[in-house]
Amino acid sequence: MFGDNVTRGISGPLLAIGGAEDKTRDRIILRRFVELSGGSDANIAVIPTASRIQDAGEQYRGIFGDLGVDNVNVLDIRDRADANEDGIVSKLENATGVFMTGGNQVRLARILGRTRTGELINQRNQHGVPVAGTSAGASVMSTVMVAGGQSGPTPRQRMAKLSRGLGLIDSVIIDQHFTERNRVSRLVAMVSYNPGLLGVGIDEDTAALFSPEGVIEVIGRGSVLIVDGSRMESDIESVNGATPPTISNALIHFVAEGGRYSLDDRNVVTQD
Repeated sequence: MFGDNVTRGISGPLLAIGGAEDKTRDRIILRRFVELSGGSDANIAVIPTASRIQDAGEQYRGIFGDLGVDNVNVLDIRDRADANEDGIVSKLENATGVFMTGGNQVRLARILGRTRTGELINQRNQHGVPVAGTSAGASVMSTVMVAGGQSGPTPRQRMAKLSRGLGLIDSVIIDQHFTERNRVSRLVAMVSYNPGLLGVGIDEDTAALFSPEGVIEVIGRGSVLIVDGSRMESDIESVNGATPPTISNALIHFVAEGGRYSLDDRNVVTQD
């Protein structure tokens, strides 16, 4: 009933990381990305565009090098002209894995949207190349993207701003730093704007691995909260910004390490 819309476009794995992933100890999330990308034979393209930190890309080059990958290219894309440059596109064409750092997802979408790089990321993923993103790099994966907003204990009408992401996955909206920044109500509010969206909130040092088979696998020390609004009712459009809406029939799942959620069935997959 819902799966065709949600899973449309997932031909390669998408690894959405909630931010603050372990970079120095077991590094199970980043290690999993390396495995998906080809292990020691991987050719990883790192895109640090979202970050204002000067050496963000080089930090990940070092991490992936420690995990056995010799071929890591940092794509220094600072504006839309860079994103259309032949040299950048050539490196991306040869990548067996693409990694987008954290930072500001609006900046990332603004620079990459409708450029050769942005289109090629989609094309490479369509051909099975895994794409990973942490924090802002996770939020930008969906077609409808959270562009900013507020946290708080109660959903509010204007709690979040939405814009267009890179469109690697449809009918899903991804939020990150989730529990740590008290964003549960924000995600519920976003799904109430359009109950056709499946809300996916990812804790820090936690990842949601979207498979081509339409299953989310949870990796890491936290959990992934999923908001299914397919039967949701609310009056969010009729209340003013200061008045909390009434929201009912929202189905919420907390999925921890090793748990799986079916996008087609909209349910947690029972472990054998």
